[in-house]
Amino acid sequence: MAASTVDDLERLWHRKIRGLQRLLLITLLSLLLLSGTALAVDSGNAPPEAAAPVGSFDVAPVHILGIPVMSVAAPVVSRDAGIPDAQQRATVIEGNLTLLYQPHALCSSGEQISEALLEGLILGGPADQRLCSGDPWSVLGRPDDLTVVVATDDDGQVQLRAQIKGRATPLKLLTVTEADAQLHGMSRGALAQRWRQVLQRRLRHARFTEQAGQISLRLKITLIGELVLAGTSAATLWLWARLRRRLQRRIDPAEQGSGIVSPRDRWLQWLLRLLFIAVLAQLVVMAGLAVAAVPGQIPLAITVLMQPTAILFKVALLGLLAAALRWLARFVLRQWVSTLAVPLEERARRQQRYLNLRQASHRLIDLGCIALLVVLVLADVPGIRELTLGAWLAGGALLGGLAIAFQGLLRDGVAGLVALLDDHYAVGDVVEVNGVVGEVVDVGLLVTELRTSDQRAVQFANSSPQQLINHTKIRSGAEVLIPLSPQHHQLEQALAVLTERCGSFGEDPLWKGKLLAPPWVRGVKQVTPQAIELSVVLTTRAGQQWEVQRALLRRLVVAFQEQGIALANGTTTPNL
Repeated sequence: MAASTVDDLERLWHRKIRGLQRLLLITLLSLLLLSGTALAVDSGNAPPEAAAPVGSFDVAPVHILGIPVMSVAAPVVSRDAGIPDAQQRATVIEGNLTLLYQPHALCSSGEQISEALLEGLILGGPADQRLCSGDPWSVLGRPDDLTVVVATDDDGQVQLRAQIKGRATPLKLLTVTEADAQLHGMSRGALAQRWRQVLQRRLRHARFTEQAGQISLRLKITLIGELVLAGTSAATLWLWARLRRRLQRRIDPAEQGSGIVSPRDRWLQWLLRLLFIAVLAQLVVMAGLAVAAVPGQIPLAITVLMQPTAILFKVALLGLLAAALRWLARFVLRQWVSTLAVPLEERARRQQRYLNLRQASHRLIDLGCIALLVVLVLADVPGIRELTLGAWLAGGALLGGLAIAFQGLLRDGVAGLVALLDDHYAVGDVVEVNGVVGEVVDVGLLVTELRTSDQRAVQFANSSPQQLINHTKIRSGAEVLIPLSPQHHQLEQALAVLTERCGSFGEDPLWKGKLLAPPWVRGVKQVTPQAIELSVVLTTRAGQQWEVQRALLRRLVVAFQEQGIALANGTTTPNL
């Protein structure tokens, strides 16, 4: 086999491997983007964060419609004195504020219907006196009906109260404590006036946002935006699919010929990647827009939109880290392989070990960076960091118990995942597993199904193969054995005929496109009392070896018969 042919095959093999790696990276990035977005959405109902200590105070934010409006404080030394801490105060204050702009459902759907039937059809009571519907506490209404005022109670405590049109008494919102005043560096009265202005402004906006007309308008705008984004996503997907088919039609003739990809094809491939990223970006925007339509979820929507950017930044950072670690590994291994203390006869072996160690180290680095990326993405989701040690231990114990109970299924699942990621085989490959040869028709998470040449369906667990031979991965090959009669005294003539017919077969246009290299005449392989075996090795495109083998075998048998070269006694066709 010529050295240039071997180099071409190696370049083709490495190019396909790089393509598989890029596809795996893009798929992983897509899964991370979608999972990060989903986790961010699921974290919208996470419990509020604990109060953060600031010097001598615990500080916690107060939100209106999910947006921080102010911060309240409590002395750290009062934690064990029965005084509410900052987070408890913030929770109570937020509850008081939501009364002014958000309806609170105290009844189930059945209770609401029952109350409506009772009061409307039987008792005939006024609607404003119903508990399950309307405004039972007279705190909702138009934005201008609300006024926040500063008041002082009998104990001298400075309070903020909400005066509402149509309500006889104001609603107490919060008390400005001495800790609040000390933390903000002003008197309680001045701080109360400051908070009054911002609370009145934010509460009126919240009441305006929660009105039925505004909610309906926001839903309409969201629906129009989702439809527009869905249309652009469908158009982008259509363009992506069309360009992908065009690229495939351009690549197939190139692979049949010289295997050289033109610069235009490379630009087309980059355009496909940009379109793929554009589709993902539009899906993320659709998710963020849907979340933003829910009142009070604007911060979560912004988090959803920013999550892919944060993930891309982490991917880029870990990519640089992986490149640096790969360079360091190559540097250390090159120093190891270039030492002069190794005997001359062992240097070739050390070079082989160097290539093996370099490949293994690169895989370990990639796997470690991917695992670190997953941890960083999950750690950035709100609510994950707040899990207690007990929750982590309980989850670990549960996972450990499940792993022990389903260790067989887990072993098969992991083996199947490794086979897919490491490209052991794929649907359409012809493989030999534990002595059974067949075409892979299905690769499941637990089992793989083969279809043999006699159309039997064979299933095996993904973890069961002791030996797996893939006959059609990237390229294929076959050995043709010609058994000559041991009494034949014209061996050189047989070898000349074999070489001539193999050369003409390799130049035949009908078979040249299916061969990756001309047939390799190895000569005499084995001499036994029954036959002298001549060997020819074929290297073909994936899955073409048996057809090419049968065609060459037919030509060789006819040529030997024409030249009067006898095959082994009792042999009508060579033994394969």
